[in-house]
Amino acid sequence: MQSELASLSVADGIATLSLQRPEARNALSLELIRAMGECVRRVASDDSIRVLIVTGEGKVFCAGMDLRAVASDPVAMGEMLRELSRVTRALRRLPIPTIARVQGAAVGGGCGIMVVCDFAVTHPEAKVGYPEVDLGVCPAVVAPWLIRKIGAGRARAMLLAGGTMSGTEGFEAGLATHLCASELLETTAAQLAKRLVAGGPKALAATKEWLNALDGSNEDAVLDRAAEISATIIAGEEAQSRLKALFAR
Repeated sequence: MQSELASLSVADGIATLSLQRPEARNALSLELIRAMGECVRRVASDDSIRVLIVTGEGKVFCAGMDLRAVASDPVAMGEMLRELSRVTRALRRLPIPTIARVQGAAVGGGCGIMVVCDFAVTHPEAKVGYPEVDLGVCPAVVAPWLIRKIGAGRARAMLLAGGTMSGTEGFEAGLATHLCASELLETTAAQLAKRLVAGGPKALAATKEWLNALDGSNEDAVLDRAAEISATIIAGEEAQSRLKALFAR
């Protein structure tokens, strides 16, 4: 499956979903998020797919939301946040293991995609994290996934402090499950995927479903509320003034 903004390829039971905006560092436009959603739905409907790898074309995994494109249109930004919430929960609820293969950077919404996956492979020089509060933006839409990934206390400190960190620091903080040299990123992700394919598909699906039930990943009300909080704050005067100042530089 191929579109201008996202592609899906399958080989030996392993699907690779690639974001396809390398000229924009794979920043998340509404169209890209929707294209990603179509790929996730295709994976969900294909029983031959046993593992999904999510990555980005080019040097950067995902630079986060395309704030420049919608800085003057908070309504569009709100719809982007709601759509990202829908896509991340669909990704989380796939009955197969998912791996984020993170090169270059995973920032904001990109880091949200990274942590919603079951596994994340990155390298020491990568840049990861959540700088939303620095921009006057609330990271509510990604907060539920971060809490599930690293725990409430560590997530609280990370989201309130803002900023970004190196891939090594992100691995130590629990954002990534695997750390390797950048030149070994594809090999490491592929080896992990091959190992996961060997697992029993019914056992993996049941395990994922139960883990999602235990950690609240199926609670739509919380995730819907998170998207609305982020949408409300980004439409406010503080966020709009900071974004306008940022892009006026």
